Amino acid sequence: MDLIVGAGITGLSYAAATSNDYLVIEKEPEIGGYCRTILQDGFIWDYSGHFFHFRNKDIERFVMDKMHKDRDIITLKKMTQIRYKNKHIDYPFQKNIHQLDKAEFIDCLYDLFVNEYREGTTFKSMLYAKFGKSIAEIFLIPYNEKLYACDLDELDPDAMGRFFPYADKQEIIANFKHAKENSYNATFEYPKGGAFEYVNSVFQRIDPKKVATGEALVELDIARKIARTTRRSIKYDQLISTIPLPKLLSLSGIEHDTHLYSSNKVLVFNLGFDRKGNEKRNHWLYFPEKKYIFYRVGFYDNIFNSDRLSAYVEIGFRQDAQIDIDACLTRVLKDLETAGIISGQKLVSSHSVIMDPAYVHVTSAMEKDRAEKMKTLSSYDVYSIGRYGGWYYCSIEDNVAEALSLARRISHE
Repeated sequence: MDLIVGAGITGLSYAAATSNDYLVIEKEPEIGGYCRTILQDGFIWDYSGHFFHFRNKDIERFVMDKMHKDRDIITLKKMTQIRYKNKHIDYPFQKNIHQLDKAEFIDCLYDLFVNEYREGTTFKSMLYAKFGKSIAEIFLIPYNEKLYACDLDELDPDAMGRFFPYADKQEIIANFKHAKENSYNATFEYPKGGAFEYVNSVFQRIDPKKVATGEALVELDIARKIARTTRRSIKYDQLISTIPLPKLLSLSGIEHDTHLYSSNKVLVFNLGFDRKGNEKRNHWLYFPEKKYIFYRVGFYDNIFNSDRLSAYVEIGFRQDAQIDIDACLTRVLKDLETAGIISGQKLVSSHSVIMDPAYVHVTSAMEKDRAEKMKTLSSYDVYSIGRYGGWYYCSIEDNVAEALSLARRISHE
């Protein structure tokens, strides 16, 4: 029997694909993990902005098979910009420096071509080396410092993998005249009922009697293949875990350097107002300037074309930060007004959640240790998968693909 720990999209996808007998346990009272939806006071919010960008048609069919695409799904061309010095600059910043004021544009262009920086071993050094001082210091460094809540010298150059919007000099120059969006998520899809509809579609593929919510893993004997939960002891043949890898290692009694597995946490506010706000175009905005507490603000009302401002606001914190939610909300409302997003609108509904962990910090030392620990775990038929189980930067589609691949590999014929 396969014991699956975590009923998020990764764990449920594995359950839906395996031919083995299985049991899914989930510590929360409901399934979904971070991909959950809140329906409150007529607003539809997710725990955070979850927008699926399918590149693989097989994965898309697997996830959406139980949904009615024409009826239940909105497909949108992504509209997103950067708010900088009271202007809107198209994303990605490095391809749209011509939209800056003349002096800053000249600085960015000059530094791009007359660049004495050489790439070192950190994410920050990569930004300087590839884009020059001005592009790095106006947007790329301050924004990512707010996102990751750390000094970017703590991260490896490839910390974001394929998700970082690289652009060479020729692309940047060409974009001055002919704008071209070629990022991995130029379009996205969103269910009318919120992102949980994706989870529910996958959930319909499995036996609900084999999913136990409100049951957390508390101890793991990997040698004897026994898991102890808050309710019982479970004997398993294979264990598939989607909980954060460092927690799994601790529960398994595997010694590891906890400092290698760092991450940030993100406070997400979902905010509903009595009427439409002043941002009527974009689906989300990036905020690199430190005068704003948030790094990103998204607009559900621009997705649903609704008449009341419905926003999500994301704030990054260090792993050990103590968060005063009330004080942060006061600051958020002030900063939204400063940014011109609200001007007299009344807050009529709100929700908050702290995502911990949120963004993992990728370093070569961590990756080396992770590979060794994964090898040890698999020797005991324990497989740690997903964004936090694998402890890497990825998309939800990547999580589903990884789950399906593992199910094919270790299912019993």
